[in-house]
Amino acid sequence: MAIVGKNGLEQDLRISEAVAGDYIELLKPRVMSLVVFTAFVGLATAPAAINPFIALIAILAIAVGAGASGALNMWYDADIDAVMSRTVSRPVPSGRILPGEALIFGLFLSSFSVMTLGLVTNWLAAGLLAFTIFFYVVIYTMWLKRWTPQNIVIGGAAGAFPPMIGWAAVTGTISLESVILFLIIFLWTPPHFWALALFKSGDYERAGVPMMPNVAGEESTKRQIFAYSLLVAVVGVLPAVFSEASLVYAAVAVVLGAGFVWYSWKVLRMPEGDRSMKPAKALFGYSLLYLSALFAVLLADSLVGRFGASAW
Repeated sequence: MAIVGKNGLEQDLRISEAVAGDYIELLKPRVMSLVVFTAFVGLATAPAAINPFIALIAILAIAVGAGASGALNMWYDADIDAVMSRTVSRPVPSGRILPGEALIFGLFLSSFSVMTLGLVTNWLAAGLLAFTIFFYVVIYTMWLKRWTPQNIVIGGAAGAFPPMIGWAAVTGTISLESVILFLIIFLWTPPHFWALALFKSGDYERAGVPMMPNVAGEESTKRQIFAYSLLVAVVGVLPAVFSEASLVYAAVAVVLGAGFVWYSWKVLRMPEGDRSMKPAKALFGYSLLYLSALFAVLLADSLVGRFGASAW
């Protein structure tokens, strides 16, 4: 039901019939899980001790902040989500959650997560979390995403901040080591999303989102994917050069990086007009495995090093 308000505009008085699962979906749990994991690695590898309970609260606050970003993204992007096959069933475009509800939910969780992180750890970490939410929602979602094919390149910074936030929550500082973790995710983001954009270019075209394949073409996108894969392979080894990561980590990083380059090479050699897009789909899947495995090995390497030093 709608009424006409004093301003002459229609006001929607409906109340959605959303269930708990719809609000969980609004938080983008699959994206949030990777954000939380990389933040935990940043926290766990930081060279300082933190109370386990404080660490748990910090990770939960970062998770809530990431979810808030997802909710605000879905609120603003409801119009383009409604015309894309992979997003049309999301809670807002499907009508299960009203736009105003998503906005209020996202704003509340944003404020709650930042205040909680600041109170339990430090305000540098809280400030980084607040900036990450702002960057993702305002800089990326509201501006870059609909304006430039470099949207993912610049906007990828939002997904790269979590390990820095975790590191700052423990140390109260930003260091070279945490910047390297940021760079790994920042450089990984373009080839990861451009691989997706190659086999979902029709969706982005219908939505009017200027993703690289739709603007620069398939061949240019494939060349850029390969160039970024080389950078990812190199930067992935840097924790063994500039921090305390071991040679075991370095060896695993080299193997994982070589795999990233190999899958990107297959995309580069993919015949133009190949509608199966199997190499692009394979790269997209491998890129998720790459980032998860790389950070898992870095975490294990750090824990082994600490426990080994303690035992010695």
